[in-house]
Amino acid sequence: MTAKLLSGLLILLSVYIGFSHGIGTLRNEASPEQLKMMSELGITTPVRQGIAILSLVMAILILFPKTFFLGNLFRAIMIVSTMALSLKANNFKFALIEIPFLLIPLVLIYLGHPFKNGKL
Repeated sequence: MTAKLLSGLLILLSVYIGFSHGIGTLRNEASPEQLKMMSELGITTPVRQGIAILSLVMAILILFPKTFFLGNLFRAIMIVSTMALSLKANNFKFALIEIPFLLIPLVLIYLGHPFKNGKL
C-alpha cells in the first residue's frame, strides 16, 4: 500500500512539474538567466516550444496506466538529453541539479502505476 501511495504522490509531482514547465515555457515566462542558459545549450525558441509541448504530452501520458511507462521513459530521455547538453556546454552545476528530476521517472517506472490493476 505504501508503494502505491508513494507512486501516486510522485505521479502528482511529476505531472505538476510537467505542466508548470510546459505552460510556463509556452507563455515565455523564462527568466533572463534561464534564457541565457538555454541559448548556451543550443536550445532555440522553436525547440524550447517543442520541448514545452512534449512536456505537457508526457505529463498527460503519465496519468494513464496504459501510457504510464512511455510517459516516464520519454521524460527520463528528455532529462538525460538536457544533462548531456549541459555537460557539453561545461555547465556541470545544471547537470547535477537534474539528477533528482531524473530519479522521479525512474522510481515511478520501478513502482508502477497505482491503478494498473484497476484498483488502489
